Amino acid sequence: MNDAAASTPEEIAQTTRYTSYTVFRRLSGLTEDGELTAAQVAEALAQTVPLIEAEGVEVLGFYDVSGFRAEDDLMLWLAAEDPEALQRGLREFERSLVGTWLHREWSSVGVHRMAEFAKGHVPSFMVPSATRKQWITVYPFVRSYEWYLLPDEERNRMLREHGLLGRDYPQVNANTVAAFALGDYEWLLSFEADDLHDLVDMMRHLRYSDARLHVRDELPFHTGRRLEDLEDVAALLA
Repeated sequence: MNDAAASTPEEIAQTTRYTSYTVFRRLSGLTEDGELTAAQVAEALAQTVPLIEAEGVEVLGFYDVSGFRAEDDLMLWLAAEDPEALQRGLREFERSLVGTWLHREWSSVGVHRMAEFAKGHVPSFMVPSATRKQWITVYPFVRSYEWYLLPDEERNRMLREHGLLGRDYPQVNANTVAAFALGDYEWLLSFEADDLHDLVDMMRHLRYSDARLHVRDELPFHTGRRLEDLEDVAALLA
């Protein structure tokens, strides 16, 4: 189903939409003309974002991820109906003046499919009424080898338990997408909250479930603050 035609929760749940998270490290602030100023960065971004959107890509946000990991400075979050649009949008950004002075450190792509923990789950980035929160944490996820061979009843019990724990944090937006065959992971998750400590508390809270026994990989985490204006992005990079 085309996501543009979806309006009800049921219709949205049946749509296919891809999303990507790309983390960059800031390189030298020098250009051929000298220092790369905040004004130059802001101007370049103002020209580049419409070009990305013209590819059919939604720019969900820029995030300041500096300080949480040694190699992280900026994260770009995109979404599109077509995976090739995501590729074109990312190329458009990396070919821009801004992208020239960034090094891609980590990138992963996922697609909305039926979630294993809740058949009707829709990532918040696909819900028109959902607003982006101030903080985000993004991480990949791989289940244990035994997980998919467990009896359905046992697996469903653990998923219900895990889901009930998550309901204790209604202020957190959840974005879970499938990543099988799209990279090294099975799932790609992000959570958004206006208060960073809500993400810390929720992630710790979710540890107290039997499903934790079936986690093979969930690293790396990338965490950062949403940059509301292009001027804020420019201030980070210049």
